[in-house]
Amino acid sequence: MLVLGIESSCDETAAAVVRDGREILSSIISSQIELHRPWGGVVPELASREHLNKIDPIVNEALDAAGITLEDIDAVAVTQGPGLIGSLMVGVCYAKALAFARGIPFVGVNHIEGHVYSVNFENPPVEYPAVALIVSGGHTNIFHLPHEGEYRLMSRTRDDAAGEAFDKVAKMLGLGYPGGPVIERLAREGEASKAKFPRAKISDGSLDLSFSGLKTAVVRHVREQGIEPADDPANVSQEIKDVAAGFQKAVVGALIARLEQVSEHVSPRTMIVAGGVVCNTVLRDAATALGNKIGCPVYLPSKHLSTDNAAMIAAAGHFHLAGGRRDDLGLAADVTMRLQNAGDVRPAGKVRYRV
Repeated sequence: MLVLGIESSCDETAAAVVRDGREILSSIISSQIELHRPWGGVVPELASREHLNKIDPIVNEALDAAGITLEDIDAVAVTQGPGLIGSLMVGVCYAKALAFARGIPFVGVNHIEGHVYSVNFENPPVEYPAVALIVSGGHTNIFHLPHEGEYRLMSRTRDDAAGEAFDKVAKMLGLGYPGGPVIERLAREGEASKAKFPRAKISDGSLDLSFSGLKTAVVRHVREQGIEPADDPANVSQEIKDVAAGFQKAVVGALIARLEQVSEHVSPRTMIVAGGVVCNTVLRDAATALGNKIGCPVYLPSKHLSTDNAAMIAAAGHFHLAGGRRDDLGLAADVTMRLQNAGDVRPAGKVRYRV
């Protein structure tokens, strides 16, 4: 089955052609980073307008790169949510129109589920039960997957997503947007021991995560140490490099600690770690080390497949299509779409912090 995937949940317009959920014939991504960089983050209205301009040429480029035409496509999979409403609507409307015109089935895909399937292309088939840490600019969740297509939410962030925290701290330090790559680069030259930051702990023992307190701790440290924001991200003080190292260590430490705790609960046969923040080499290495420690294979997507892309949407869509699911033209974008169908095990609790 050839599935055309379409992704437009935030600030990447992407299209891909995937065969049988595991073979990428083409994957085209148009990034909007330069468009949003002057604003220090994604501007929703600008993003949706750019999607409108790019989606048709990007789909055509994906078809050309795969060496096929629309007549060869068997089905369409599109990101339904979560994401920015204007951006999502562009992709959903385009996918419905294309499927209707061609008379082929289409399905809406949860963007977070797409990240789970991003490991399909470069790893052996996932063995279940599995755990999945999905960490990006908009989402930070840990799921238990008893079987393929079943998701039990074990942990989520109570406030900022990890990638969002990277962006906010980078902006605070005068490092520009996006924050993840520049903080990782500067952290290599910093000493985390000179800028220690707290890790959140939920008072009732919940496995949830929180990064807003970490962000506040960085603000306090910068103020107390008299650290001035950088004028040029290419030329920063050693103090900022130390803050970058300490902040990165705190984020990665929190993510890996929670992933280990969840793994102790469910004894997974596969550990999936995916999402845009997984481009971070320190996080990738820490996840691999955790897998070695507990004797569980860790599946990581390549960096190209870690950020938002349409190949992962096509792969997730293939799973649902193969199971007989078909969506109708009434499908609507859903900005609050959740990935959970086997119970929520997270008790409510207050957030406290410890170093």
